[in-house]
Amino acid sequence: MSKHSIPGHSQLTRTHKFSMAGVAALGAAALAVTLVPGHDTQAQAEQVSAAPVAFTTNAGAQQIKDVQASVTDQQASASEKAKAVAAKLKAQQAAEAKKKADAEAKAKAEAQAQADAKAKKEREAKEAASRAAARKPVYANNLDGWIKQSLDIMKSKGIPGTYNGLYSNIMRESTGNPNAMNGWDVNAQNGTPSIGLLQVIQPTFNAYHVEGTSTNIYDPVANITAAANYAADKYGSIDNVNSAY
Repeated sequence: MSKHSIPGHSQLTRTHKFSMAGVAALGAAALAVTLVPGHDTQAQAEQVSAAPVAFTTNAGAQQIKDVQASVTDQQASASEKAKAVAAKLKAQQAAEAKKKADAEAKAKAEAQAQADAKAKKEREAKEAASRAAARKPVYANNLDGWIKQSLDIMKSKGIPGTYNGLYSNIMRESTGNPNAMNGWDVNAQNGTPSIGLLQVIQPTFNAYHVEGTSTNIYDPVANITAAANYAADKYGSIDNVNSAY
């Protein structure tokens, strides 16, 4: 088959073309013999048969046109498909870029919100501390101030006692001297002398020490609150103590 043959269509070969030309020539000669009378018929027939016969067909031209149209359609279809694929790819890339941008924006917003919340919390804590500091009472560094500060601590810890109950016991035990020490009673003889405003021995101070106060037994407020805590456990309140305890 010729390299220019078209599937589904038979192509006219050189032999076919010559055959068809011969048939057409014979037909024309026969027609000439019929139409021309007399002895000139043979000569005219020879002239007709000798003349070249032109043979044309529209089949091949139509086939070419059909192929061209088919190729054009295929090219157009391929072009449209390529455009569709490119458009789809572009849309996917745009969607992915938007998704990424949205995720980054969300993460940034969350981080900012956390930072703002942390800053707000720190600011509120500072403001609260400032207000607390402003409200915090200032106690005089004397017996009156020590008793008042001890009473505030005792109140926050649920330890009973009054100003008068503390004051009367302090004056009986140490006359208000935070450095007072009893070096002669039974406690001193046992190696644990009574110390401070309310004359507390070290083991009792350690056992009834109130959290948030000094661990020094000579500290006035620590000594008062530990003694009041002990008295509350043993006698119900420091107010119920009227003698050595």
